[in-house]
Amino acid sequence: MLPADIPDTEQLLALVDHRDPASVTIAIESSPLPSEHERIRISLRNAVDEAERQLSDKDLPHGAAASVIGDLRALIEDDEFWQHQSRSLVVLAAPGRLDAFRLPSTLTGNVAVGDRFDTGALLRAIAFPHRAFVVELTEGGARLLEYGPDHRPVEHELALPGDHALMLEHTTTGGRFDRHRADGATGDRPEREKYARTVQDEVVKAVPDDVPLILAATPDLDPAYRAVNTHPLLLENGLEAHPDSLDDERQTAAVRALIDAHNATQLDAWREQFGTLRAEGLATSRLKEVALASASAGIAELYFDMDATDEGTIDEFGAVTHADEPGPDTYALADEIAARVLRTGGTVRAVRNSDLLDGSPVAAVLRFPLPA
Repeated sequence: MLPADIPDTEQLLALVDHRDPASVTIAIESSPLPSEHERIRISLRNAVDEAERQLSDKDLPHGAAASVIGDLRALIEDDEFWQHQSRSLVVLAAPGRLDAFRLPSTLTGNVAVGDRFDTGALLRAIAFPHRAFVVELTEGGARLLEYGPDHRPVEHELALPGDHALMLEHTTTGGRFDRHRADGATGDRPEREKYARTVQDEVVKAVPDDVPLILAATPDLDPAYRAVNTHPLLLENGLEAHPDSLDDERQTAAVRALIDAHNATQLDAWREQFGTLRAEGLATSRLKEVALASASAGIAELYFDMDATDEGTIDEFGAVTHADEPGPDTYALADEIAARVLRTGGTVRAVRNSDLLDGSPVAAVLRFPLPA
């Protein structure tokens, strides 16, 4: 299982809103393999040395730089922290605080020092939709697996009762004893639905409402689970092969195909809706207009280019100033807009630029028309 420390929206916004001139952001490639951890520690040590050099060039309060670097070096020596790693590591440090996030996606190494954290990688972790859960259901039991954009399946434990399998046993003697049906069927319909409902009740505790759920069940248990399902994003198409017949590689490929098809359907519907709303003045893909709307809580839904790197600043009124090159006082414009949308209760989704419109890095559905 790959450990992951993906923040929720509230935690992310607290990091986005953080301000301190001695704020350090470090992103490095990591690995879940213990044999790689010493190499990764060396990479982090080199990144901390670079952060120390950048801090030394800034006019900071006495002791601020030493406090930050001290906390970062302590993390390097924290053996317990290094016992479990993922594919990437993001470390955010400032005087009096240190946050470390193990992400299952692969990031490019980066060290940045400024008055705020570079939260772009964390923002993409919660906004990129290429994620789904698979619930496997057979007469022998149930499993819940999570598939992310850049890692193999992660199993989530289901707290099922010890007598779960007995729910499929069929009573034939007035309750004196139970036996499996001689023909091998997994109980009658009420028994199958009871069996499925017990699994379903645990699944919905673990799977967020906005993340797709895929069913991989035997033919007799598939309709039973769907009959009791309460998750809003259980996909109509499931894995057709018997759950026990697929190895990890084949199942991963099948799940990816279902996720891609689901996302493509959603994108097609969004583009159609976007065109209608744009004609009514309730959608725009112009960066300046999207920034302006984000400053007045005017965006209900934002799609943004997950690979956008254009930097600059956006003032409190939404006016955009582009930067010729990144600097300590600039930030990714798309990331800043996305953070403002989250802060005002809108939804954000990171997609590839080819999925957007007009070549723009952003496209927004508005709550109200922009002033003429």
